[in-house]
Amino acid sequence: MLAVDVKNIKKTFTSKQDTVEAVKDVSFQVKQGEIFGLLGPNGAGKSTTILMLTTLLSITDGKASILGIDVETQEKQVREKIGVALQDTGIDNLLTSKELFFTTCRLWGYNKSDSEKRTEELLELVGLTEAADRRVKTYSGGMKRRLDLGLSLVHSPEILFLDEPTTGLDPGSRRVLWDEIKRLRDTGVTVILTTQYLEEADELADRIAIIDEGLVVAEGTSDELKASIGGDVITFLFETEEDIIKAQQVLTDSVQEKMELRITVEDGASKIPGYLKELTSAGIEVSSVSASKPTLDDVFLEVTGYRLEGSEEPVEETPTSTRGR
Repeated sequence: MLAVDVKNIKKTFTSKQDTVEAVKDVSFQVKQGEIFGLLGPNGAGKSTTILMLTTLLSITDGKASILGIDVETQEKQVREKIGVALQDTGIDNLLTSKELFFTTCRLWGYNKSDSEKRTEELLELVGLTEAADRRVKTYSGGMKRRLDLGLSLVHSPEILFLDEPTTGLDPGSRRVLWDEIKRLRDTGVTVILTTQYLEEADELADRIAIIDEGLVVAEGTSDELKASIGGDVITFLFETEEDIIKAQQVLTDSVQEKMELRITVEDGASKIPGYLKELTSAGIEVSSVSASKPTLDDVFLEVTGYRLEGSEEPVEETPTSTRGR
């Protein structure tokens, strides 16, 4: 049985002034026990998709099920199977984390003794035991995100939805949360997360769906997505728009991004001298050129036509300066 089965779901918001298709057509399947990433920029429809799948927003059209349970007609049963940690948590800052865990346990039907036991388990799980009696308002951003993660696990859900779990966190706190998510996956919890960070998707997700403008434009494992581009990516840097325009007539299969042209070929390093000779013969000055293996950044650029803003991936490149030649 699939953990999540989504078939052509759509969400349209209608007002007197306008009609907005937040999600145009999204389909994907998630196996039990895997981390599935929805990767895309702000406004792509990722969060709206999560809200529909967690019964917090109605589905305009299409079908979705959680462990075979219909999201639209069996809301109560779905909620018993899932945990949800959204971007805006609304955690009470005046309570301590111990108080929050205990109260949430009681709301889920645990008796007093079991609530106390479960509270201690969750505090240890998310690394907040030492801060258990501090008010949440004194917590760092990373601590609050771990607390929110713990609260979503009170009732031991089989499927966990995380919406932008590390947004706003420093690199150290982000890494700690990544480790927590992986540990949950290793215990059998299915995780569906949204992210706008390429590195996060690459690090965490067993499979990735790239969402752009309310549509799934690519899906697969990170390696499959990178392999779909094929070959190596050669990047040419120019100083003037005039040079780029001329270069596009030589590099006819290239994609422009700002002052760069990128082209994908087999055995990129061996192709560089030939390309440079063609460009030089055409009177085009190249500032620098490099060859690298495809990254998720390259995949995103290939399938959407633009780079995911704010995402930087370290890549191993072989730079070749051409200045002064």
